[in-house]
Amino acid sequence: MIESEILKKYWGFDAFRPLQYEIIQSVLNQQDTLALLPTGGGKSICFQVPAMAMEGICIVVSPLVALMKDQVENLKAKGIQAIAIYAGMGKREIDILLDNCIYGPIKFLYLSPERLLSQIVRDRIAYMNVNLIAIDEAHCISQWGYDFRPPYMQLAKLREIHPDKPILALTATATPLVREDIVQKLELKDPQIFVKSFARRNLSYVVFDVDDKHKKLLEIIKNVKGSGLVYVRNRRETTEVALFLQRNGVTADFYHAGIERDLRFKKQEDWKKGQIRVMVATNAFGMGVDKANVRFVVHLDLPDSLEAYYQEAGRAGRDEQRAYGVLLANQSDQLMLRAKYAESYPTVEEIKKVYHYLGSYYQLAFGAGEGLSFGFDVADFCRKFNLNVINTLAALKFLEHDGYIAVSENVYLQSRLMFTASHEDVYRFQIENSGYDSFIKTIQRSYGGAFDNYVKIKESDLSNRLKISFNDVVKHLERLQQLEIISYLPQTDQPQLQFILPRADQYHLAVDVKYIKQRQQLQMDQINAVLAYAVTQTCRSQQLLHYFGETNAEKCGFCDICLAERKREESAQLNDQIDYEIVTLLQVESYSLDELVQEIKIGTATERIDRIRELLDAGKIKSDGRKYYL
Repeated sequence: MIESEILKKYWGFDAFRPLQYEIIQSVLNQQDTLALLPTGGGKSICFQVPAMAMEGICIVVSPLVALMKDQVENLKAKGIQAIAIYAGMGKREIDILLDNCIYGPIKFLYLSPERLLSQIVRDRIAYMNVNLIAIDEAHCISQWGYDFRPPYMQLAKLREIHPDKPILALTATATPLVREDIVQKLELKDPQIFVKSFARRNLSYVVFDVDDKHKKLLEIIKNVKGSGLVYVRNRRETTEVALFLQRNGVTADFYHAGIERDLRFKKQEDWKKGQIRVMVATNAFGMGVDKANVRFVVHLDLPDSLEAYYQEAGRAGRDEQRAYGVLLANQSDQLMLRAKYAESYPTVEEIKKVYHYLGSYYQLAFGAGEGLSFGFDVADFCRKFNLNVINTLAALKFLEHDGYIAVSENVYLQSRLMFTASHEDVYRFQIENSGYDSFIKTIQRSYGGAFDNYVKIKESDLSNRLKISFNDVVKHLERLQQLEIISYLPQTDQPQLQFILPRADQYHLAVDVKYIKQRQQLQMDQINAVLAYAVTQTCRSQQLLHYFGETNAEKCGFCDICLAERKREESAQLNDQIDYEIVTLLQVESYSLDELVQEIKIGTATERIDRIRELLDAGKIKSDGRKYYL
């Protein structure tokens, strides 16, 4: 069986996880497929194995650039040719990479959905020998999903380009309505649908209504052994909570998207290796982080949706051992969540104003900017024009939906360069400009292949080798680019904003008001579901599973509601047993209180006395002040 051989050869596994084999067979049979596998269920194997078993290249679309880059590096480490194209790359660089996909040995082309907005990308895909189209995080295509990404609406164009190739749509979180929407929007033909239960039998969900969250958090960390994750609302809280834990003897650190890239990577690695026990983070942390032995995930604030909560809490217990998903929520949190919802819906005029400010921010003339990408610092943008950040982010989403712009996540792009002049022209340049001779030779010795492709470089390495300053290295590279000897793309660690259409006059901007109202209603429904989860006295797992369409799920037996119910049942059973003993004893003779308590064989002294008083109050036993009798 070739699929099992591929799994063993490249991934080292002897057997597939539940549903993986069935999904792979569906794809190999050239059938459109929708697969719902919970977080940590091994989605990537479902497209990587069949793609390796077939001739040609697999196109993988994912909104998570960091995860794309990780998967590409992992595939390369296994000897599998893979590349990724995402926002922030230069036109020439993309051109070369696409050529490699057509004429070279590339097996996997990872694309961010924004790249499919480019006609050049779609044109070149038409020439590729595509064997499979894999759509990761497929819920992003649905307007009814919790994480709708407007560029995902372009994915149906892949079907137009390669109508006879199978599409595999993958997601970890989708309600029944979202599943239907995925099938419709991707134009899946008679799809095979595989749904693994969202139940996590080893994960205990708990909600605590407490005012002193820090005290409760410390209590949880002390009572649950092992590694943990704490999610908080904003960057400031990550630092505050991590410092609080450190002061109380817990090895903790903090993480958010604003930390410099290398430091973020180090913090992540320290936590994965167990050198840091608890990571306090915003929701920027965790996607694609493969750490199986997380024993607890604590949310200090209410999440925006149950989909987000299920994914984040689901990072606990991937080793199938007992783990805990804990939500600390009180009345004030509920008010704050509703207030955040109210803040996040800009008026049509505010949306138009944000669009106008974007044009000013990048100094674009009316009618200009089509297809251009820029680094985008949302905090700086909001500061400059005195805008509310939450409101502005929402406005950008609506501008994306209406097709004016596309915004990508934070992405670290290492500096790259390529020689644009020929070998002969570069040699001639070195002879005529001896001051650059040593600099160019060092580049050629350090980075092979720079005449054919863009190669990743580190300015700091060149600085060390040439014994000149970092800034001088950058100046030399920029000068060589001006002289058309090289193409130099400096590193960036910012989200990218792309103008899809030429800049328009804000007063003639068409904003889809009906869509805004739909999103408002959807978000209100999501918030109500979160609030209900926090207060409803029904098995937590049952509530989550019902939300995802599993209406006949059994009680988990381990969440706080189930445990409290079990305790009540055990208490009632004990009370019945004590009552039976009391009545049996008093049928034979009367006893003083001390004698009766002494004669009863089960329960504590307090429990026995409580039952005697209950039976006395109910008139089931009597007392003359000295003795108890029937």
